[in-house]
Amino acid sequence: MEGFNIDYIEIIGLTAAVLTTTAFLPQVYQTWKTKDVSALSLPMLLIFFIGILFWLVYGILQKSLSMIFANSITILSSFLLVYFKIKYSKRS
Repeated sequence: MEGFNIDYIEIIGLTAAVLTTTAFLPQVYQTWKTKDVSALSLPMLLIFFIGILFWLVYGILQKSLSMIFANSITILSSFLLVYFKIKYSKRS
């Protein structure tokens, strides 16, 4: 079985991973800073989290560095949003 292959296709994947993962981080920061979760849908966040978990497993099975990188960070970010939604919704 081969290890990780870094080629032009994986570079495209890594570029996409950096852009899409980075785009998600301001929402996490804003939610943490303001503690306003009123616009966040818990069912959507949970479905998104489960989907990202499957993408991460898929990336690991495919040995895709870009998939593992992006989804590892995004799963942490989405977990934080789920946590914030549950924690800060109780204040309302």
